[in-house]
Amino acid sequence: QVHLVESGGGLVQPGGSLRLSCAASGSDISINVMGWYRQSPGKQRDFVASIPSIGSPNYADSVKGRFTIAKGNAKNTVYLQMNSLQPEDTAVYYCNANAREGTGPGTRWYWGQGTQVTVSS
Repeated sequence: QVHLVESGGGLVQPGGSLRLSCAASGSDISINVMGWYRQSPGKQRDFVASIPSIGSPNYADSVKGRFTIAKGNAKNTVYLQMNSLQPEDTAVYYCNANAREGTGPGTRWYWGQGTQVTVSS
């Protein structure tokens, strides 16, 4: 199975910044897309940003201009730089990836365990 691990969450003041990281591991995996979702208590999980192996990133309108997603130097890693954070950004942030294991014909979506981001004064 593909295993995703997030880190970098924490407590910040409004206007502050955080950088989240995600690393994917598995046996002979090929990743097509990696990205981030977030979820607040009692709400559904919402798309934040994604980046394909080759191509341009995508962002939710709510974070465009404030958040930046980028590939890491290490293989199968991705970062989310979050600037100008506001209380509305408070959520558990989840890394996800679309990947193929081995030589299988199809791909599947995988999720990390999540990392808490709290924006409060």
